[in-house]
Amino acid sequence: MTQLKLYLFVALGGAFGACLRFFISELMLKVGAKGFPFATLTVNILGSLLMGYLYGLIEKEIIAVSPAKSLIGIGFLGALTTFSTFSLDTLLLLQQGHWVKAGLNVFLNVVCCMFVAWIGIQLALQKG
Repeated sequence: MTQLKLYLFVALGGAFGACLRFFISELMLKVGAKGFPFATLTVNILGSLLMGYLYGLIEKEIIAVSPAKSLIGIGFLGALTTFSTFSLDTLLLLQQGHWVKAGLNVFLNVVCCMFVAWIGIQLALQKG
């Protein structure tokens, strides 16, 4: 596969990932999730689950590394998940003196995302 095609896959995946990220952010605001960065937490958990699942499918050789890694892993999930936003959200909570919320945000994002990434791998590796 040519480099140009790989870049196009990243761009296409990124567009869809960014749109889903925006949709989830808007949805969280509509359901009243304010005062805590629930949208960031949600996309990080979802993205970690999907990344684990993708990794499992590649390891099982159900899907090929290329273009799946470019389209889904780098493009879609790279745009969907928001570690940079997570970092900023946490710093802002700290600057506002919300130490418990900041700590909870770090704990939930790290622990939940690692756990669901593991679940994604397990789901993909199940014999079926």
